[in-house]
Order: sequence, then structure tokens, then C-alpha cells
Amino acid sequence: MSIPRITALLFICCSTASSFAQTDAEPRQWISLFNGENLDNWQIKFTGQSLGVNYRNTFRVIDGVLRVSYDNWNDFSGEFGHLFYDQVFSHYLLRVEYRFVGDQVVNGPAWAYRNNGLMLHSQDPATMTLDQEFPVSIEAQLLGGNGVDQRSTSNVCSPGTHWHRGDELISRHCTNSNSDTYHGDQWVTAEFEVYGNEYIVHRIEGVTVFELNNPQLDESDPDAQRLIQQGASILLKEGYVALQAESHPTEFRKIELLPLPIVEKTNIVF
Repeated sequence: MSIPRITALLFICCSTASSFAQTDAEPRQWISLFNGENLDNWQIKFTGQSLGVNYRNTFRVIDGVLRVSYDNWNDFSGEFGHLFYDQVFSHYLLRVEYRFVGDQVVNGPAWAYRNNGLMLHSQDPATMTLDQEFPVSIEAQLLGGNGVDQRSTSNVCSPGTHWHRGDELISRHCTNSNSDTYHGDQWVTAEFEVYGNEYIVHRIEGVTVFELNNPQLDESDPDAQRLIQQGASILLKEGYVALQAESHPTEFRKIELLPLPIVEKTNIVF
């Protein structure tokens, strides 16, 4: 189902739907989160390392491309990394161009083969514990194919979170999209249209492949519990954007964000 921008996401399984009225008519411009030159405005957090440590120089910029590189690694022992843009967003369109390259580092987990992701509505990296593996967030999972088997991309994983599909609460960790499989080292364009706590739409090469609504903290998750104790709302209305280092080399040549007008929800019966 293709959804025009700044419109309601209608779930036909429900007796009511949400319509969204624009309340901010100011013109918006794309923000290049990655400037093609350096990691200015980005913060790094690796499992087992203090905030700001670029462990083994994993995140780097070479020839205008942001690379998740494992050239300096002999093996992998659970040192998951995340690169956070240093600004909170709530309503936006995020567009990235990514590809997987090379070989996975030795001892990288099998599930992390050609695996990266965009963490949406992420917690502040400064609130992560030293040994925390993943930030509490809604992960738009990016996956590459192995050249043979089908493997969707732009799936959803939920470290410390839950979300809804219509009125159904989805509590499993990962849910696959209906995207095509992208084998080899080809560049792929992914878009994520985010409206606060209302809904999120995933597109790959312009095609809608996943929709979810009402993202929220998982009150049974220890990391989410700690955020709640610190005053965080159960409903995920905003947060940081981050990309991952999960043991497979990945490249990003474009990371840009278009702020969208704040919208207000009204219920209608149809």
C-alpha cells in the first residue's frame, strides 16, 4: 500500500481510523546528517566502551563515504557499536543510501551477516550503560542477501520496545518486511517516514514494505525500565537516529532528513 506523505495511515482492520491535520505550514528543507567529510555532529557508543570512543576506528569517512570498517579487527567479541546523530527528531522523513561490502569479521554472529540498521526514536546515548549492547529504540533493520536465499530488508526489531499493527500489540523482537532481496554490493535507497508516536512507514526503492503504529517502551525490559524510572514516557514520541556496527562492513553515501510538520490526531468512523 502506497501512502502519500502527510496523510493518515489507515488500518482497514479497525472500526476507526486516524486523520492527521497539518498544524505547521512552514517550508521544510532537507538536512544532510552526513556531510561527506567527517563525523561532526555524531556520537559513538560501543559496548564496553565509554561514550565517544571510536573503538578500533570502526566508524570513518573515506572518499566521501561513511564506512563501518573492520580493517582493524582480528575477531569480534560482542562489541556492538552505534553512531548517533546529536539531535532529537520526532516527525521526519529519513533517507539513506547504503550497501554491504567485504567479509564479516571473524566470530561475528551468524545473524549479523550483512546486517546493519537505523535506530529510530532511540534513547540518548549518554543514558546507555557501559555494557549495554543496543539502545532502546525502534530498529529499521537493514539486511543484504547471500546471493542465493531470500532475505528481506527494512524489517523491524525492537530492543526495549513494542509497537502496534492496527490494534494488535507486537512484542516479538523482529518482524520481516515484504521487501525484495538485495544481493551483492549494490547500493539500496531506504526511506523511513516517522510521525512521532502515531505511525512509521518503511520504503525501499520507493516501495512501501512495512508499516507500524504506536511505538512504545517495553515495561518488562531492564533498559526500558531504567529510562522509565528516569522519567521517560511509555509512548515513544521522539528520539535520536543512529546507525550500527554489528560485525559486517557497511557503507553509507547519503544520510539525509526532512523535518515534517507536526500533525494532530482526530478520530473518524468509516
